[in-house]
Amino acid sequence: MRVSKFSNIGEKSVLADVILGGQDGLVNVLSVILGVSAASNNIKIIIAGGLATTFAESISVGAVALTSKLAERDYYNSELTREKRAIKKVPQKEIGKIRSLFEDKGLEGEVLENVVKTITSNNKLWLDTLMEEGLKLEEVKSSEIYFGSLIVLISALIGSFVPLVPYLIIGLEAFWWSLGLSAITLLLIGIYKAKVTIGNPAKSGVQMVIIGIGVALVGYLIGRIFGA
Repeated sequence: MRVSKFSNIGEKSVLADVILGGQDGLVNVLSVILGVSAASNNIKIIIAGGLATTFAESISVGAVALTSKLAERDYYNSELTREKRAIKKVPQKEIGKIRSLFEDKGLEGEVLENVVKTITSNNKLWLDTLMEEGLKLEEVKSSEIYFGSLIVLISALIGSFVPLVPYLIIGLEAFWWSLGLSAITLLLIGIYKAKVTIGNPAKSGVQMVIIGIGVALVGYLIGRIFGA
């Protein structure tokens, strides 16, 4: 993971939170307002439904992100406690785990034994190696939990207003503007995601559009059924 300008919070983690919140908010609100607009010609009802979904969805997805991150932290802490206890009670077994980890990396002989001795002579290093290399777990810091959840909530709010703004400005004739603006936003999110991580920007962008607009059109079809 690359060092991020977001202090101790990983850039990839922030990107994931932004995409989670933004895409979730945009798609859900788009689905609701397209469905309501298909079933009703009352602009107040369309906007009320969009705003209600905006705030309910943003708070909900932020809360889900918070509970998820808290669960990750609790799991990490429980495994950390278990490994600490094992180092004290069955040190030879835990030394064996370290040896196996570095044997798998290709070390052997005296080099392997020196590495094992160095790591197991420092309890913190020993524990960190078991957690990170053995269990593939990283500490979930409080800053990541609360900052990350806030990022999800704010991103959901911003994403939610993308399909709603055309209706606030244009009114009932905003259907294609809302759909088009949402599609362009999803395309840009997908392209940015691919450039920051690894992937084909065009493919990533198109996938994001297909998934997002596809889900939103389900809401529109349901609105058409009830509107008819």
